[in-house]
Amino acid sequence: MIPSPSHIKQLYDRDYLQWLEVTIAQLRSRHYNDVDWDNLIEEIEDMGRRERHSLENNLVVVLLHLLKWEFQPKWRTGSWEGSIIEHRRRIRRALKSSPSWQNYLASVVDECYASARKQARAETQLPLEVFPAACPYAIADILKDDFLPGEDENGR
Repeated sequence: MIPSPSHIKQLYDRDYLQWLEVTIAQLRSRHYNDVDWDNLIEEIEDMGRRERHSLENNLVVVLLHLLKWEFQPKWRTGSWEGSIIEHRRRIRRALKSSPSWQNYLASVVDECYASARKQARAETQLPLEVFPAACPYAIADILKDDFLPGEDENGR
């Protein structure tokens, strides 16, 4: 039995999983008049925001570790490289499932770089001026598996 529309709105606050199940059932059975449209629209908007934040966070981590890799070569670790690999993978997976994220990525790279630069300063204790003011990496390089700045073709 599908709950009444007023009960469904209350369900959203009381039992989110049940609200999802009821909403899906209503959509599948085409009971559109009973759908809690306000909360459904809000949830869809939130999904987009979460995806954008995830993409930005992964980009900041890649940029942070690229900066540390380039400007602290004596401190390079497998952990930094592993983090670069993992967060590149996450970004590429998002781009593969939604190619339009490529445009968004290009639009936020400077903002994400500014955050990564500040964090690199904090983590390395190097002066902020050591790190370029503008992002020194092309998006293609940021995402390229074998790109590590400050290394030659032999990995040194």
